[in-house]
Amino acid sequence: MDHDNRALDQQRTLAQALKRAELTTEQLWLRYFSLGGDAGLIDVDAYVHGLGGLAPVQRDVLAHAVNERLDELTPPHRAAYSRPIRGRNPDTGPLAALVRLLEDTELAPPERLPAVAEAAGGVLGVRVTVYLADYDQRRLHPLPTASDGDRSPLEVETTLAGRAFRHVELLPSETPGPRLWVPLLDGVERLGVLEIAVVDPDDLYDPGLRTQCRWVSMLLGHLVTLLTQHGDALDRVRLRTPRTIDGELIWSLLPPLTAGVDSFVVTGVVEPRQDVSGDAFDYSLSETTATLIVLDAVGHDLRSGLIAATALAAHRTARRAGHGLYEQARAVDDAIHDQFGEGAFATAVLAEVDLATGRLRYLNAGHPEPLVMRAGKVVKPLTGGRRPPLGLGLRELTIAEEALQPDDWLVIYTDGITGATDGAGEPFGRERLVDFLHREAATGHPPPETARRLVRSVLAHQHDGVLADDATVLIARWTDPRNPTP
Repeated sequence: MDHDNRALDQQRTLAQALKRAELTTEQLWLRYFSLGGDAGLIDVDAYVHGLGGLAPVQRDVLAHAVNERLDELTPPHRAAYSRPIRGRNPDTGPLAALVRLLEDTELAPPERLPAVAEAAGGVLGVRVTVYLADYDQRRLHPLPTASDGDRSPLEVETTLAGRAFRHVELLPSETPGPRLWVPLLDGVERLGVLEIAVVDPDDLYDPGLRTQCRWVSMLLGHLVTLLTQHGDALDRVRLRTPRTIDGELIWSLLPPLTAGVDSFVVTGVVEPRQDVSGDAFDYSLSETTATLIVLDAVGHDLRSGLIAATALAAHRTARRAGHGLYEQARAVDDAIHDQFGEGAFATAVLAEVDLATGRLRYLNAGHPEPLVMRAGKVVKPLTGGRRPPLGLGLRELTIAEEALQPDDWLVIYTDGITGATDGAGEPFGRERLVDFLHREAATGHPPPETARRLVRSVLAHQHDGVLADDATVLIARWTDPRNPTP
């Protein structure tokens, strides 16, 4: 259709649509004018009756004004535009599945998520079941649906689904029915897995379907996090033992347990998950800098949690104001002293990593010495930047520096890791920690899995599996952005 014929067709369909829209020419002009049209009423009237022309952009504004009115009526009739218009609602394919997820969760409570995921899978011709990892990262728990509410949890350590979770890899299974196990991620944070049941076993190896399932998993991961912010249904699935007040306080302050930007990944674990009271960590990642803090507040009660909460809040306030390590340490020191007085303090490591160069700046306020791992070996403890715990007055403060090399790991931990004792009273100790890190490096596990396995190893060493002190580890890996790790 050439330009003139398209213009004639547009005028004709507009006139027809205007009759269905039940608008007078004056009413049409008012709607058109409110949308930004600048032709006068006489010109519009002439165009509607085929007695004059309008510029394409003015014709489109008129068409939009009519179509908006038609959208208010049922069923809609559309007036044509001067150019092809993109479809608004995909009916099939991966885009339709993703749109279904977005639209169906817009005003959905958290417990509706499994039904929404199942419906989105139906668009792709597969069946989707969501499994969430509990906060102990021991089991994967299915989210029940109306049609399938009788499934059992799966062990992280011993099942194929658990392997997909641990190694963050997509795995096929041909029995008892063909299905894919897809890691459920929010960014790089592991939340669980998706079970994708297919009809034809050949679909298990369809690269297109695998990519589409990964997209669905990425969006579902974001939705799990978002929906958890305004309801408890998903959190109840993941929380197998009620938290203490201290534990709720600390967990409400923690950032996502794992996060990453281009060349940097950071992951943390606190234990015990339900009643941690004085340990906490935080981080902030930007285009250029990673800022880290791990702290251990004195005591093992709610007051410890309040000291830790105050310290984290003071650190965030200073950090978000653009202050450096010295000012961050001062803010935490002043906040603890001013709020809790004599005898209150927290040990801590504060650090900044320049993501372009790997330059590490840090200070250590009475905390165990962080470790640097390189090529699978602990090459050095970081012994610089030492000062008394925060809350006891800043006194002299020195910022230490270290040059990280590509693929170096930085390991910051609290004394609850090395202080866990077995039945004979022997502590886990730094030597055992270093041996564990060497073994883990040889297996090639990523930082989140290494942190999970370290805490399990500490709990296995601890007599009765009940820690006498909070145990926290934060692991960060820096890669040269000019030569990223595959």
